[in-house]
Amino acid sequence: MSAVRLVAVFAENKPGQTARIAKILADTNINIRWVTIAASGGFGVMKFLVNDCELAYQAFKHQGLVASLVEVLAVEVPDKVGSLQAVADCLAAKGINLDNTSGFVSHQRAVLVIEVHDLPAARAVLVQQGLRLLTQEEMLNL
Repeated sequence: MSAVRLVAVFAENKPGQTARIAKILADTNINIRWVTIAASGGFGVMKFLVNDCELAYQAFKHQGLVASLVEVLAVEVPDKVGSLQAVADCLAAKGINLDNTSGFVSHQRAVLVIEVHDLPAARAVLVQQGLRLLTQEEMLNL
């Protein structure tokens, strides 16, 4: 399966909260490979790609935080103008909405991390378009 697992934590949006959450991971010997933080008003969601999602999830729960495991698709795209548009267009044509998306370039590889409601349908559309989906291991080793 080409889904990538992230651990997500819901937290109050206030100074020191990111440091607190990062310390929980560090104290549990969890290595953060990628992070995204989205806040709206007084609260936000932090999503992490880590070397051990289950352990990170348990550590957050042990500290009383609201946490969940999230499956996303990591799509390797050409590092050029229009790549996000091309992915969004082909998914939209099949009625698939991008719920959350981020992207980065590492070692000349452009990667979109996309969260959708229907992972199998999105996977099929992207593969049909000739795009390569990265595995959890590949993401951890970028």
